[in-house]
Amino acid sequence: MTHSILHIDTSIKPEGSMSKTLTRDIVARLQGAHPDSSVTYRDLAAHPLPETDAAWIAAISVPAEDRSPEQADIAALSDRLIEEVRNADTIVIGLPVYNFNIPSQLKVWLDLLARPGEAFRYTEEGPEGLIKGPRAIIAYASNGTRIGSDIDFASTYMRHILGFFGITDVQFVASDHFAIDADSSVKAANDDIAGLAA
Repeated sequence: MTHSILHIDTSIKPEGSMSKTLTRDIVARLQGAHPDSSVTYRDLAAHPLPETDAAWIAAISVPAEDRSPEQADIAALSDRLIEEVRNADTIVIGLPVYNFNIPSQLKVWLDLLARPGEAFRYTEEGPEGLIKGPRAIIAYASNGTRIGSDIDFASTYMRHILGFFGITDVQFVASDHFAIDADSSVKAANDDIAGLAA
């Protein structure tokens, strides 16, 4: 069976991006283990997604059969993004840390996924994620915000929101002190990649 990979980059750097380097290496490792794999790629900085707004809320709040043509067009992109996540065996996400948190481009993608009845639902026992199949590997890249530190709001948010969607198998590859010691930062990330179960 084909192994489906969803590859998401979010760095605003057109060149020299550590998170892009890491996601590329992670995908290459997965492809080496699964020669028949397929890859769906999105560069959210090069091709930004539209932010959620009042028109988006209105479009997703009515049943599909009752949407106007304009509402159907608005909801279609969100539908497609959710299907990409649902159909993935592994999601590889580039996470450059900007000002201690995730890039705005990545937040927009997550907002477009965060639809009640599609990505999650509320029950008497609390929220339940509805996307339970994929595994996520996140390439965490920072000049000095150490992963898991008190000032790291990026990795904790990603683990929480993906878990909220039902994606609980979340792993991190981290180059988190590049400006302090580039060599050891890159080595740590490469060691993480080498230790991944493909």
